[in-house]
Amino acid sequence: MTNRVNTIFVNSWMELMKVFADDGGRSEELDRYRSDYVYRGMRSADWLLKTSLQRSNVQFEQIEKHLLRNFKKYAPHDSVPVDNFWYWLTLAQHHGLPTRLLDWTYSPLIGLHFCLENHLDFERFEYAALWSVNLSKVKERLPNALKEELVNDGGFTFSVDTLLTLYPSIDELATNENDFMIFFEPPSFDSRIINQYALLSTTLSSKTIVSDWLIAHPDIYRKILIPAKLKWEFRDRLDQMHITERLLFPGLDGLCSWLKRWYWSKEKSAISATGEDSVND
Repeated sequence: MTNRVNTIFVNSWMELMKVFADDGGRSEELDRYRSDYVYRGMRSADWLLKTSLQRSNVQFEQIEKHLLRNFKKYAPHDSVPVDNFWYWLTLAQHHGLPTRLLDWTYSPLIGLHFCLENHLDFERFEYAALWSVNLSKVKERLPNALKEELVNDGGFTFSVDTLLTLYPSIDELATNENDFMIFFEPPSFDSRIINQYALLSTTLSSKTIVSDWLIAHPDIYRKILIPAKLKWEFRDRLDQMHITERLLFPGLDGLCSWLKRWYWSKEKSAISATGEDSVND
């Protein structure tokens, strides 16, 4: 269950913009406006932050190595610029293989897009959820050796090359009673990663459910709830700002997803939510 202290219910677009503005406060050191927060949108507030690996199979711990081994075996050898475990893991996540990774974005508006990416869910779920995590607070929970690496890198997130020196293979990522989150920036395999302003997270243990870990560390996160009555308005406002499938999924698939939603009627979505209409196409 979500910690109510960390839950923010928004009742208007302006309230949400105020939350985002507060996230990007002024840095005294830089005299610039910078945010320590990253975001992940969920279409239902009741969904846990489970990885695709955790959702894929009841024996997910046993199949992880097999999935990655066979992905690397059958993918074209020039799929990654360097034969690096973290490159392969990121590429697998990017193309839909179940992995231990979770997708995040630096942009609150892009995170909001993923709350509202499926208009057929607007009536089905009472609230969508935008999870926000403070990278500075996450950094405080890291072991000292990893903190030093971040200081050397000059940031709050790791590079895949730095991670390779720390955890060169999946065997180095093991169950840890005092688990922690690691955020890293993926290689820019294509424009989708760039346009989504993406970063990824993992934990040492593949069994750790990130939402459970966050709730156990309430100073790190917030959960912003978007009520069903505001979803169409928020979705339309995002379209005005060009935060759409056309931008985030460049190519014909993204174009068709945008057009399908753009010309969909609110009445049609209400009918679909009742189960009176088939929407499996």
